[in-house]
Amino acid sequence: MLKTLERYQKCSYSAVEASTSDKELQNSYQEYLRLKARVELLQRSQRNLLREELGSLSTKELEQLEQQLESSLRQIRSTKTQFMLDQLSDLQRKEQMLQDANKALRRKVEENNAEKTLRLSWEAGGQNMPYSRQSEGFFQPLDCNSTLQIGYNSVGTDQINIANTSQNVNGFIPGWML
Repeated sequence: MLKTLERYQKCSYSAVEASTSDKELQNSYQEYLRLKARVELLQRSQRNLLREELGSLSTKELEQLEQQLESSLRQIRSTKTQFMLDQLSDLQRKEQMLQDANKALRRKVEENNAEKTLRLSWEAGGQNMPYSRQSEGFFQPLDCNSTLQIGYNSVGTDQINIANTSQNVNGFIPGWML
């Protein structure tokens, strides 16, 4: 009985498998033919785009090819333009950031220079302080001889011979006598 059931199953399932495999083979073959035609069409289109075998094309096909090329060029140019605009905006953003950083660094340098000048003038006892406020107002520097001689002026030998007075002491003549 088992042998009979096994034979029955083999016959019924093998017939179903054979029938499905025939249908699958037909579907696969049709799919193959369709894909083969598509590949041939794409290869011919590629050759036409590369300016090969244009003699066999009709005027309508040539116009379609020209329109396809023009639309592709427009798309490429717009993509390139968009890329360049994006790159330009990125560069402008970077430029603004660098300018801001430059301003901040300049402020720091100016602050450091001001602190350094103030510290140096403080350490020198205030002698290096700028006199810009003083020269504008009440105090003004005088243009005169900074060496002070109070009392007697030094006299050369020719002046001693001229003034033979008893007031000539040690080569000095009083300033009012000159």
